Amino acid sequence: MFSYLTDLSCPRCDSHYPADVVQGVCACGSPLLARYDLERLAAESPQPAFAGRRTSLWRYHELLPVSREESVVSLGEGMTPLVALPRLGSRLGVPRLMMKDEGTIPTGSFKARGAAVGVSRAAELGVRGIAMPTNGNAGAAWALYAARAGLRALIAMPEQAPTVCRGEVASAGAELYLVRGHIGDCGRLINAAVARRDGFQEVSTLKEPYRLEGKKTMGLEIVEQLGWTMPDVIVYPTGGGVGIIGIHKALTELVELGWLSGPLPRLVAVQASGCAPIVRAFEAGARESAPWPDPHTAAFGINVPKALGDFLILDAIYATGGARLPSAMPSCWRRSASSPAPRVRWSARRAPRRSRQSGSFGTAAR
Repeated sequence: MFSYLTDLSCPRCDSHYPADVVQGVCACGSPLLARYDLERLAAESPQPAFAGRRTSLWRYHELLPVSREESVVSLGEGMTPLVALPRLGSRLGVPRLMMKDEGTIPTGSFKARGAAVGVSRAAELGVRGIAMPTNGNAGAAWALYAARAGLRALIAMPEQAPTVCRGEVASAGAELYLVRGHIGDCGRLINAAVARRDGFQEVSTLKEPYRLEGKKTMGLEIVEQLGWTMPDVIVYPTGGGVGIIGIHKALTELVELGWLSGPLPRLVAVQASGCAPIVRAFEAGARESAPWPDPHTAAFGINVPKALGDFLILDAIYATGGARLPSAMPSCWRRSASSPAPRVRWSARRAPRRSRQSGSFGTAAR
């Protein structure tokens, strides 16, 4: 069986939706998560059976939502190197620090993972065009993969988005609009446009369920590259949070399959001081974030004032005993190379009581 996908479920209200038609978010407004028949997969494959397969994210096709191999839209994405950083690790007091180098992937960023899986599934379900707001890299990736699949693409990004990303979107043949404002303003434009366009699907962050499945392959790759063992900590730059949510989902599924044993790595969200809604929510012990006023940061890709999946990000951090790095942390990288590196401060919180109604990154090996 190429995919063990069964259905889609809501992590907030536990509603279930069929996976064989185009879906957006739950009726309650929450993102939907893809679910797989892990019991059947474990019975048929008691151990991981990925050795000898092609070195792309599609080596994990049983845990991805595309139902047929011929539906795969690929540019060779995935299986990026895990690079040891001994000198930086020594300065930071993390002797086995490694970096997952996503810059080697098609389009130059990890966004290609979500685009590859999201576009493949959209095309398989009969979508004729995709539409999304973006801060830059995601739009470039989805525009390119849409072109690869023969789909139309409508992209809106802030005027301040990197020029190179505008060029990538345009060169892929997408319809591009520049918006005076931030990504939330772009999202409102896209939402209105999709309502007037037949055959288009809005693929904004977590407004469709399959970008997350592409991003989770980072977690699958990390543990495979570490010999099917988990790192102690995963430090992740966080905007919309799909990467950190996806990694948590991947590792949880591997434990449920019996292919790995816990505990899961501590997940650490890093945000810039000019836009840090997840950091602020974590420090308050909250389950959701509040919109960040006047968001601004040179790290434009994580300039997200309010993530749709903020409660999933925080749940993942709380569940793993994770942390946030100080939101002023970027200032430390402005020191000279000869200056001593600052020590990293950690804090962790337990998850608050739950109510049902309510890009490159580092790892530290065991």
